[in-house]
Amino acid sequence: MLLPLDRASLPPALIILAVLARTFLQTGLFIVAHDAMHGSLLPSSQRWNDRLGRLALGLYACLPWESCRHNHQRHHLAPASQSDPDHHDGHHRSAAAWYVRFMAKYLSPAQMAGLLGLWLISALLLNGLTPQPLANLLLFWILPLLLSSIQLFLFGTYLPHREGAATAVDRHHSRSLPLTPALSLLACYHFGYHWEHHEDPQLPWFQLPERRRQFITDHIVDPTGLALPKTSR
Repeated sequence: MLLPLDRASLPPALIILAVLARTFLQTGLFIVAHDAMHGSLLPSSQRWNDRLGRLALGLYACLPWESCRHNHQRHHLAPASQSDPDHHDGHHRSAAAWYVRFMAKYLSPAQMAGLLGLWLISALLLNGLTPQPLANLLLFWILPLLLSSIQLFLFGTYLPHREGAATAVDRHHSRSLPLTPALSLLACYHFGYHWEHHEDPQLPWFQLPERRRQFITDHIVDPTGLALPKTSR
């Protein structure tokens, strides 16, 4: 819908809003696939759960289902360890270096070839429909995909698992971000409630706010940020 638009007829604010909305929807595709990796997208049918997860990953960025699911399972088995494929290697700890290494784990020649092929075909189809097909492709598809990958890395890996982030309740080597449910949704479909996700990985994304409320109800947080069960007072 956005690709054939004549951007010259649109105000800049509307273009920015369209890019942000496109980024949010792009991230949503990965969230759907992520739930499928945990079997919670369609629990009544493992076969269709996996098919839908594979489709969502393919639509997101031509990502391979089997390897992505395997890597994510390894992440949950030993988060923030040397066995965690999503964690830094002990040297690339900064956000930028960690992001580059993180992306290198998931980008493959076959996946990049698939994306480039789709972009080329789309550019050819757009030729004649819009004055600047390549610019539209970059602005409304490639840029949202890049921003989505940063969004997922930031709220799903870096902020929850970086050193110094874990609280006293850190058996998952993770923390949840102090966001309201509305902000958590906008930030990354509640990926910021990350401790709760590791505690109950089978929960679909939309049930994480309720799980977070239960955690807050059952614990107190002292001024140093340590979370302690209320029964321990």
